[in-house]
Amino acid sequence: MSALRPLFIVAGIGRAAGTGAAAARRFSKEGYSVALIARGEDSLNALSDEIKKGGGEAAPYCIPSYSADDITSAFTSISAQFPNSHYALRAALFNVGYAVWKPFLEVTASEVQESLSTNVAAAFAFSRSAILKFKENKLDAENPKRGTLIFTGATASTRGNKMTSAFSIGKFGARALSQSLAKEFGKDGIHVAHAIIDGQIMTGAALERSRDQPLSGLSPESIAQAYMYLVNQEKSAWTWELDLRPAQEQW
Repeated sequence: MSALRPLFIVAGIGRAAGTGAAAARRFSKEGYSVALIARGEDSLNALSDEIKKGGGEAAPYCIPSYSADDITSAFTSISAQFPNSHYALRAALFNVGYAVWKPFLEVTASEVQESLSTNVAAAFAFSRSAILKFKENKLDAENPKRGTLIFTGATASTRGNKMTSAFSIGKFGARALSQSLAKEFGKDGIHVAHAIIDGQIMTGAALERSRDQPLSGLSPESIAQAYMYLVNQEKSAWTWELDLRPAQEQW
């Protein structure tokens, strides 16, 4: 029987120019089939077509929201298109975020709810679906781990600041979730990791905001390289949390 092809699922690709998209491209180059989950249909289709034109295998799954039901539905569709007879989910990345940059007294109740829904509840639903898929994989000499689940975090995951009250509570929650899952499922051969992205990611949106000012930030491709490093770690020395920042970052 031929080996199953590894599958990578990523939720959150923005405009197909940031961390999620870079990770999808990197994993595709490493031989993974790629399932893309996001709300922006145009960006999803463009990235999927790009990967396929480059010789990879990719499929877009556009969802109306990052609710538990929509994420679960996306995983159901992915399972149908990438059946267990030919594919095995080996890596999953939760790269979704909802940021609010406001003084505390200007933050609305709906913004707090959206931060918790997107950064915590959606992360919970994604993790549950991914872990259930991982548990279907067999452990053997060729595959000493069932799969790797990665969360994209931020400076706000460990440190609140003047303008991040609503954002930080969501990112703190996602970090706590990742730590709990790492401790619970490590014994089952499931590696859970959390990456603190401590600095501005150099995407089109960030470059646009900086205008003529010099921008020092993290390359999405370098972040994707770090994620591949996590996936390839040997099980006697797994990383739960790593932090990434540009050399110029003041920390």
